[in-house]
Amino acid sequence: MSDALERPEAVDAEVDASGLNCPLPLLKAKLELNRLASGAVLKVIATDAGSQRDFRTFARLAGHTLLHEETEAGIYRYWLRKA
Repeated sequence: MSDALERPEAVDAEVDASGLNCPLPLLKAKLELNRLASGAVLKVIATDAGSQRDFRTFARLAGHTLLHEETEAGIYRYWLRKA
């Protein structure tokens, strides 16, 4: 887990990218973020271990905030706040 903040209770949208390999989880998340308003929270579920690096880098470069991330039994969950 990163030093991200506590897991948000409410989300505005969710993307389940389970079973998809890099870069598809990130691409699905980008498409959903494009639909959301600034400040909205997106939850992403992925099973690709490479998604950790992808989402951390994407959030930093795109200006979004990675609010929280967690890993459990090979399932990766991310909460992003749209810039």
